[in-house]
Amino acid sequence: MKLRIGSRGSQLALWQANHIAGLLRGQGHEVEIEIIKTTGARLQEVPFAQVGSKGMFTKEIEEALAAGTVDLAVHSLKDLPTELPEPFALAATPPRVDPRDVFVSPHFAHLADLPQGARVGTSSQRRRAQLKALRPDIDAVEFRGNVDTRLRKLGEGQVDAILLAAAGLDRLGRADWVKQRLDPQQFCPAAGQGSLGIETRKGDEATLSAVAFLDDPDTRYAVTAERAALAALGGGCQVPIGVHCRPAHSAVSGADLVEILAVVAAPATGQVVRIQHQADRATTDPAALGQLAAHMLLDAGAGPLLASPDGDAQ
Repeated sequence: MKLRIGSRGSQLALWQANHIAGLLRGQGHEVEIEIIKTTGARLQEVPFAQVGSKGMFTKEIEEALAAGTVDLAVHSLKDLPTELPEPFALAATPPRVDPRDVFVSPHFAHLADLPQGARVGTSSQRRRAQLKALRPDIDAVEFRGNVDTRLRKLGEGQVDAILLAAAGLDRLGRADWVKQRLDPQQFCPAAGQGSLGIETRKGDEATLSAVAFLDDPDTRYAVTAERAALAALGGGCQVPIGVHCRPAHSAVSGADLVEILAVVAAPATGQVVRIQHQADRATTDPAALGQLAAHMLLDAGAGPLLASPDGDAQ
């Protein structure tokens, strides 16, 4: 079968598209990659909060998918809105890689080692808010661009450190830049971070069948819970919400448990509301787990943070 993949043109996006293309070719398919320029790519120097994050990395690719000029799209799942438009389906979630955020600095080994008033580059409201909670003295600087651009700016001394997703550096062979992988209990990742999302048209049974082997049940469970929590809180990819679901194990009963961690934080003040919950995976629906996490956050006082200008990336 001939398959056309729609992808952004960044180095990381093309690595991801080529990775999936290679797996599909291994199943005997003929695969082409079509590069599509997105709003997020065109507005590299504009802060995310001014652009409006909904679909900024996916809109043009979905338009090509709807028009039939591509058959599937490969996304970083954290960039994909929690509610897909009606013609589209999240057809596969391949095995997840390291979901954590990482601290990158040429001079300091840990986030805690940064001096008072240090400058840290990030384009994420979620990272900015959690950074403020951990180190209120630090100056968070708007820092956009692809991975190589951010590493170059760091090397030029524009900031003392940057915060990035581990997955991007690992996939691009840049793991040597990583100084510290941040504990999700202290620095909660974005919903879907470290995961890829394969998007197709709902009615395209041939493509759905072709990509079905890519779907990993453990990843699907975790990201379904995370995205359900984000959706229940009304969040997109740039609101200061972190959600992470991972396996856990009961030393007492031996049951297979899942643990969900979630945080809502205010970028301006660093005020944080966190929850942590474990459940039996065998008897817990992932979407219900995510919705429970959202309700726990609201019960713990997250509502005002989400409603206030300081807590809203829009």
